[in-house]
Amino acid sequence: MVSGQRVLVKSNSWSIFTSIALRTVNGAHVTITDRKVALDFLKSNVQANLPPHIQPKAVVKELTWGQNLGSFSSGEFDLILGADIIYLEETFTDLLQTLEHLCSNHSVILLACRIRYERDSNFLAMLERQFTVSKVHYDPEKDVYIYKAQKRSQREDL
Repeated sequence: MVSGQRVLVKSNSWSIFTSIALRTVNGAHVTITDRKVALDFLKSNVQANLPPHIQPKAVVKELTWGQNLGSFSSGEFDLILGADIIYLEETFTDLLQTLEHLCSNHSVILLACRIRYERDSNFLAMLERQFTVSKVHYDPEKDVYIYKAQKRSQREDL
């Protein structure tokens, strides 16, 4: 990661993305998010898994899809890392709204997920309406995909 980059990590557990993001901070500003109920657990994971000199560079903040987005500036993040965040179909619209709010035209989203059900593919189709999406990696042993997404430019929509 590049010095000065603003990185958001959203995961439903202490993921490999979280570990990688925080161990390669190199001057990046990393915000790790989860729902309010999980924040204490997330904070304790930061303390347990990061060297003391990196801990101050990691901010833990509440983020629930589609809620209180005003606590984040529009287009605030250069890189968004998400792991196992595509699972509840009823949250897909809020998730897309949240990604749209957090991203600028230059932001990159990396999503790690399994495609287990038709609803997972449905989410990717919804994402492709607002973002350019490409598969960048597949791990057949773990059956995990990594997708890259970036906001579609206004010119593409014309």
